[in-house]
Amino acid sequence: MNDRLDTMNAIADEVRVRELEVSGEQGLLRARLYAAGPVKGKRDTLVVFFHGGGFIVDDLDESDGFLRRLAGVSHTPVVLASNYTLATVRPFPAAVEDAHAVLLWAKKNKTKLGWNGKHLLVAGIEAGANLAAVCALMSRDRGAPKLAGQILIMPMLDPGLSTCSMREMPQCVDQAKLADGCAAAYRGYLPNAADRTHPYASPLQSSRLKNLPPALILSADDDPLRDEAEAYGAKLASFGVPATVKRMLPAPQLADDRNECACERPALAEIASFIAELEEQGAPQA
Repeated sequence: MNDRLDTMNAIADEVRVRELEVSGEQGLLRARLYAAGPVKGKRDTLVVFFHGGGFIVDDLDESDGFLRRLAGVSHTPVVLASNYTLATVRPFPAAVEDAHAVLLWAKKNKTKLGWNGKHLLVAGIEAGANLAAVCALMSRDRGAPKLAGQILIMPMLDPGLSTCSMREMPQCVDQAKLADGCAAAYRGYLPNAADRTHPYASPLQSSRLKNLPPALILSADDDPLRDEAEAYGAKLASFGVPATVKRMLPAPQLADDRNECACERPALAEIASFIAELEEQGAPQA
């Protein structure tokens, strides 16, 4: 694994990045395609990624360093990172409808993406991880596309902000800033209080979690989101969904950027192992 990560980090600066547009629910969205190479033929794995930013900030550029490293993980998958409608433009459910539409677009445009259609994964950080988890629910409920897995990195899953790690009012100013930021994000994303219990807004509250793809869920020891991430993993497992949950050690400057935490070696190692296992299992085509 260390050799794989050393290679991945070495090629991170050599990853090919292409700007493109993808179809959202109501129009075109800015996106980027990341691919490490060269590799002959089309890739077996496509990871569709949604950025953080609390539903209200376009964080795609801030995710670039992490996405370059993600593109080097496990048999060099293709990574498609897409924007979505921010809550400042249209609140819930605009973002989740965009996210699901991007997955359907990716399935229909395999050739353009250099992907052969074998393994489709959805991933995200923070608010983007909420969208990734919801996309797994929507894809199951709507019958398409078939997902091989979901990667949820420090996900926002509980609009009620009810977990102990969120309510403990940490003494650390930076952690308090993170908790306050989550509250502000949900106020913008879910202005209608009734939406806060909708499973497509609050996956943690869903009572229908069967038949979802395997999940890798990464939390962080000093992140107020850690309890909801771990609770969701336990809940998925109780419904028979394979779920790997890992808590990472605190990362420098986590309060400023969760992408920095995701770039840490242990997080990348977990992602590499998860993707490799899915590829070895031969998950159904999308």
